[in-house]
Amino acid sequence: MTARATPPQKQGSSPREVASGLRYVARQPILDRHGRVHGYELLFRDGPEQVFRGDGDLATQTMFDNTILFGIEQLTGSLPAFVNCTEEALTGPLVHILPSGMTVLEILETVEPTPSLMDACRKLKAAGFRLALDDFVWKPEYEPLIALSDYIKIDFIAMSAAERADLVRRLHGSPVCLIAEKVETQADFETAQKEGFRLFQGYYFCRPVLMKSRKIPPNRLLQIEILRFLQNDEFDMRRLSQLVMRDAALIDRLLRMVNSPVFAVRTEVISVESALMAVGEDSFRRMAALAIASEINAEQPPELLRMAFVRARFCELGAKVCGLDANEQYLVGLLSLFPVMLKTGMNELVGSLPLRKEICEALLGTENRERLLIQWIERYELGDWAACDAVLPLLALTQDQAVRCYSQALEWAEKALHFSR
Repeated sequence: MTARATPPQKQGSSPREVASGLRYVARQPILDRHGRVHGYELLFRDGPEQVFRGDGDLATQTMFDNTILFGIEQLTGSLPAFVNCTEEALTGPLVHILPSGMTVLEILETVEPTPSLMDACRKLKAAGFRLALDDFVWKPEYEPLIALSDYIKIDFIAMSAAERADLVRRLHGSPVCLIAEKVETQADFETAQKEGFRLFQGYYFCRPVLMKSRKIPPNRLLQIEILRFLQNDEFDMRRLSQLVMRDAALIDRLLRMVNSPVFAVRTEVISVESALMAVGEDSFRRMAALAIASEINAEQPPELLRMAFVRARFCELGAKVCGLDANEQYLVGLLSLFPVMLKTGMNELVGSLPLRKEICEALLGTENRERLLIQWIERYELGDWAACDAVLPLLALTQDQAVRCYSQALEWAEKALHFSR
């Protein structure tokens, strides 16, 4: 299970303040063996213990706030939403606020399979919910609960290879789907696949796998050259067109994006020059960078590109609120995952682009003001709420503003991703 521990509630907090604090909700992808997203686990700031307990009216309002603010469909792209649940959640009424057809209820490892719980789980299944056993360790008394479950999640780091093999053996022939959690490296992913796991949760897919002897393919070098050209204060349209015309796939993506509703161009655009005229220099730079990212990520899991789009848009929106350069921050968000896509180091990438010293330092991990927005969203993706809170005062950004920027970035990224394919 991920990111459940949270700071204690402050004494004297008003219901409004508590409800506002509970609006932090992030998502972590659950992928199949081909890198496709199967669903997302939703991470609520104060976990299921606070969401489903305490003041009933406040808890209900909190859940409504989260679903209204984001929308489960928006948070998960209409894929299944995995939500941690206490015993109180499973046996109480609040869980029915969630859409049953797209919600997987994760039963925490602390929950005992009592008769009342089993009865509640049967009713939830009949209502259309799916069930998952979280941080599962084999116990004979859990067999009736296993029979009701659709998924079993195990902590890949905490459980030994022998224990995992025993669990797979015991479940052989069962229709339940095994999910390996905390898969943080490509080696872990490959091992979990061999052991029989079908789904995987963790950030193994966005960790750089550097290949020392690997040369960047010529078409990728061309795309980086175009990206470098786009960062010049002024660019020669004739030279830019010549560069882009050498990459047919990039032209196709570029024109599909500029003609999409994302950029709201009223007349059809059929050339690079007319695209620039239609959207203006700043929008053209951002749009072309998206198209390049899409091409560079062609052989990587699509979720990697989605994360890059979300980061780029979040950094752009946040920059407008806190007084940073929106174009630079957009690029910081997008480039943050380029080393993974290219299987190269950030040093090599930064060295090939004409970026300000402070932006280069931010991308390389130096803690400066230019790095604060990307730092916030990186920690948010992990559900590290304390680290997120620590960054906000340095940006003069409120929690509500940051979360709204994130929500808007999710929506925008889905549209941009759709038209970049």
